[in-house]
Parts: sequence; structure tokens; C-alpha cells
Amino acid sequence: METSIEIVVRPTEIDVNGHVNNAKYVEYLEWGREDWYERLGLPYERLLGLGAVTVTVNLNLDFRRECRQGEALTILTRPERIGRTSFALRQEIRKPGGEVAADAVVTLVTIDPSSRSSRPVPEELALAFRP
Repeated sequence: METSIEIVVRPTEIDVNGHVNNAKYVEYLEWGREDWYERLGLPYERLLGLGAVTVTVNLNLDFRRECRQGEALTILTRPERIGRTSFALRQEIRKPGGEVAADAVVTLVTIDPSSRSSRPVPEELALAFRP
């Protein structure tokens, strides 16, 4: 399932070069992932109830075009691949008109919240990766 959220670049997200600071792109992607979990019916509390939480272990982010204050951006999130204890999501930040401003593959690992050790991806989450 692909999800999409809309945001507007705020003045506090702009750096000295007059465009969105690189760290903010990581935050935008996180907002997209949180929305993806919510729409799957797996908010943090639900995953915790399944004995699992997810942690980001790798982020490959390519910056394509600058974003400026006041621009409406769309963050797209979709499943990329799944393993036994980890999975990856592909994300894009698009400018008005659909031009890709940034794209990323984010790898996450499922861990047991008590032991803090990796554990298999819960079935409810794994279902999002099936056709």
C-alpha cells in the first residue's frame, strides 16, 4: 500500500541558503512513515501490543531538487522489500507538479521492546508487503 501526505514548508525549516535544511528532509520522511503505519492500522501502540517496535537502521537519501519556503510537498511511502526481521520502505518527496525533490530507501528492523533484540516482523506488518 502506498500512502501520501501533504505538507507545507515552514519558515523554521529553511537554512542560510534559502532552502529546506537537509535534516528536515529526514523529518519529512519520518512523518510519511508514521502516516504509513497509521493507515495500516499499526500505530506505535498496536505494534507494542504485538511485542514489537521498529527502528531505523539505514537511510539512503538522494537530494534531487531544492525546496523553498511555502511550497506544498507530497511525501509518498510504499513497501520496498521484506526480510525475516527487517524491511525497507521507498519514499519520495515531490514538489508541486510531481517533480521529485528527494527519494530514499529506509531500512527498519523489528525489535522486541523488552529485550531490545531483533525479532521476526509481525504478520500484520508483513501483510503490507504482499501483492
